[in-house]
Amino acid sequence: MDLFKNTSGFASLQSAEREFIQQKAAKFHLSFQYIKQMIDIALDLEMWEEGTIQDLWQDHEESKTTGKTRTKLVMDSLIHSWETIKNKKKDYTSFIPEPPETTPLIFSVEEEETTLLGKCPVASDKTRCCNLQTLDAVKGCGFGCSYCSIQSFYTEGNIVFQKDFVTKLHKLTIDPDKIYHIGTGQSSDSLMWGNKEGLLDALFDFARKHPNVILELKTKSDNIAYFRNHDIPLNVLVTWSLNTDTIITSEEHFTAPLARRLSAAREVADKGLLVGFHFHPMVYYKNWEKEYKQLFSRLQKMFRPEEVVLISLGTLTFIKPVIKQLRKHTLKSKILQMPLEDASGKLSYPLEIKRCMFQTAYQSFSKEWKEKVFFYMCMEEKSLWDDVFGFQYNTNDDFEEAMKTSYIKKINEIITKRSIIETGV
Repeated sequence: MDLFKNTSGFASLQSAEREFIQQKAAKFHLSFQYIKQMIDIALDLEMWEEGTIQDLWQDHEESKTTGKTRTKLVMDSLIHSWETIKNKKKDYTSFIPEPPETTPLIFSVEEEETTLLGKCPVASDKTRCCNLQTLDAVKGCGFGCSYCSIQSFYTEGNIVFQKDFVTKLHKLTIDPDKIYHIGTGQSSDSLMWGNKEGLLDALFDFARKHPNVILELKTKSDNIAYFRNHDIPLNVLVTWSLNTDTIITSEEHFTAPLARRLSAAREVADKGLLVGFHFHPMVYYKNWEKEYKQLFSRLQKMFRPEEVVLISLGTLTFIKPVIKQLRKHTLKSKILQMPLEDASGKLSYPLEIKRCMFQTAYQSFSKEWKEKVFFYMCMEEKSLWDDVFGFQYNTNDDFEEAMKTSYIKKINEIITKRSIIETGV
């Protein structure tokens, strides 16, 4: 039937699943919307390793209802059973992660029509946002994180470097009387490509030329070879996205293991550079609290707060096209096995789960860390700030100003410390 052939995800199902859905669709005269729901449920169950749609289905033959009333009863029952599984705390204990098939990477250097310097793609007045500016030097990523949105915007396997990147950087208008916070990790990982196409040479020359620019590199790699052999401007912040071993192993495929990320960060900090850590996304699952607390403790033992410029907190947030893309991949993943509620036009955890996770995170850090490190939440509801940190910024501009002021103060402290070491004065 063309109806099934043209429905997204149907062809990705096992043959037994396809036949079952077709059979029930015919028996109960299901609408296109109901068929689409059945396909999505079947895809989810397969992805989560939580059985099959046959396990949840009930014909309700004992019911005296008929026609559309019975059809609604059958579908309501199925959706309720699926939502029960979706909303329970996911359990990775016996989950066997399945990395996505490796796609040969195709590198190219192309002219991009978009402006080099842009705004954070998820910036919104509905959430508290730091107004980060982005520098899209590279588009595309070689990692296989199951929750990643980059794969929904860029063609998999195609890694595009900006043509004439150095020239474009030189042509950027940078006001010397203004502080800029620019990140390079929005459309690709900042470090996984190293200095390919002279990328890091260009970025660090730019940072060196503009000391009023705070340049943030964000990574899940341990590729710091360049840092061992070059002097890096002190206005460069090197930040790592961290997660528990459970989430890295099950959902962050091809990325550096936690121990290697921390070791790389330790080595960069030993060179006198400021480092930062993003706990984004925090994931709610069985044993999440114990494992995240262990990670926060480990971090505080490995680093001094003077070395760390930021700690950010955030969680899984999706737009519908990304969810559709994740289902299309049919990757074994529990990432979408979660309660989803409206979150300022996107879909995310209910506020009570976020509040619990973020409070746990913040309360795990010592008073000294809270005083010396800039903590913030990324893309989160404004009301959560009071609940987690005990205060909130009135506007995004206030948040941006506080962040920049904190970062510049920390950078100046590092500059002063290095000057004292080098001159003895």
